[in-house]
Amino acid sequence: MDAVRVALLREVLAGTQWPGDARRFAGSLRRSVVPASGNLLLVGTEGYEPWHLAAHLVDEAAWSGSPELAPTLVRHRVRPGEPPHLSVGLGRLAAAGRGHTVLVVAPREPGEGLLERVHDARRAGATVLSLDGGDPDLGALSHDALSVPEGGAELDLDTVQHLVSAAAGENGPPAPRGSRRLRDRLAGLADRLTAPPPSRW
Repeated sequence: MDAVRVALLREVLAGTQWPGDARRFAGSLRRSVVPASGNLLLVGTEGYEPWHLAAHLVDEAAWSGSPELAPTLVRHRVRPGEPPHLSVGLGRLAAAGRGHTVLVVAPREPGEGLLERVHDARRAGATVLSLDGGDPDLGALSHDALSVPEGGAELDLDTVQHLVSAAAGENGPPAPRGSRRLRDRLAGLADRLTAPPPSRW
């Protein structure tokens, strides 16, 4: 979903909780990541892999000049021969600790195995955030959560992920005054609006 579609979506959702909730959660995400890439771990459930959110966060990291927003996608199953950015298994969560953020995306129950790994990461000092369907156990583990109950909201979790990733990029650090001319800023905006979708995911 490009910037124009996100703007239209926000317009449609004006007057609901979702634009504000997405910005609040995106603020929590930005505050939790340290200024170094590789410390944001994004993990889904065994039946749901958030590769689309991973791709959008990579784009937002580049566009906003915030490399710490580029996540490491942690996968339940890694097949032989897959590229490095798709070859990080659940064992990566065991190494998470202070300075790491674990972002869990779970439309339905996350499963005991994932909950245990996330609990261990939190005990080791990692910050845990979740975009979920309202699972109480995952909510109890999370420092911040944005829940979208299935069938009980105006929109679905996939749409909320678009709002969150866009807001995360918008909340980037401001450029120093006078560091870019208006023409440069407009050119950058035009590039963002016309960029093709990410292909590596």
